[in-house]
Amino acid sequence: MKVETLTVPGATLHYEVRGSGPVVLLICGGVYDAEGFTGLAEALAGDRTVVTYDRRGNSRSRLDGPPAVQSVDEHGDDAYRLLAAVGVTEDEPADVFGNSSGAEIALELAAPHPELVRTVVAHEPPTFELLADAPHFRDLIKRVEDTFHHDGWEAAMGVFAAGVEMSPSDETPAPGDLPSAEALARMQGNLPFFVGYEVPPFGVWVPDLDALRAGTARIVPAVGAASAGEAPHRAGEELASRLGVEVAEFPGGHGGHGNAAAFAPRLREVLAA
Repeated sequence: MKVETLTVPGATLHYEVRGSGPVVLLICGGVYDAEGFTGLAEALAGDRTVVTYDRRGNSRSRLDGPPAVQSVDEHGDDAYRLLAAVGVTEDEPADVFGNSSGAEIALELAAPHPELVRTVVAHEPPTFELLADAPHFRDLIKRVEDTFHHDGWEAAMGVFAAGVEMSPSDETPAPGDLPSAEALARMQGNLPFFVGYEVPPFGVWVPDLDALRAGTARIVPAVGAASAGEAPHRAGEELASRLGVEVAEFPGGHGGHGNAAAFAPRLREVLAA
């Protein structure tokens, strides 16, 4: 595995490259960083160049200035620059898998830059604005933001967790898929940034459906078999409906990628379709 850094406007990204072959970029969501994809990356690296990274403001990808409210398009631009840095071109486009807010970033990458992307698998993006009950989530995101500023990040996380009503993860990753103690500490340290500066803009973001429909990139909305009824699962289904494509079901729930033995074969199948 190679560990590299990439200077982008406003930040320096930490990224990791494994294997050789066609490029697949894995974009994590929430508080995760590159190490959260270790098991999946290793499972794909036999015949793929697998790129993982810490998103700006998280873990080892430091902002140039103090924490600030994030924008999905800025994160999409980071992904674009990262693909260019590892040699992706129009002649050899990449596949992209994004989970949760990472799925939103993947969609934001593909809309303006379809020439660099062959397939995007958008796994349970929190595109709540597409849902019939969008006003509920809009109100929730505002309450999370207000709580963060008045009562701190822990209280804001409580409001967010109660409002999205998602089941605790019951994934059972193999020992080799588990992040190290150091990585778990980094991810815990990402929580204030996540709830204070990422949840507010990502929670009300709307994908450019017209650009995605018109572009050459193949968009595959995906959901977990164990998360039916949960908001990100419903958002994935609604995204598929809006784009007029089939939704792909994956093993596990919102964090199903944590069990690479079950998840990687399905991802290979979807990318090869």
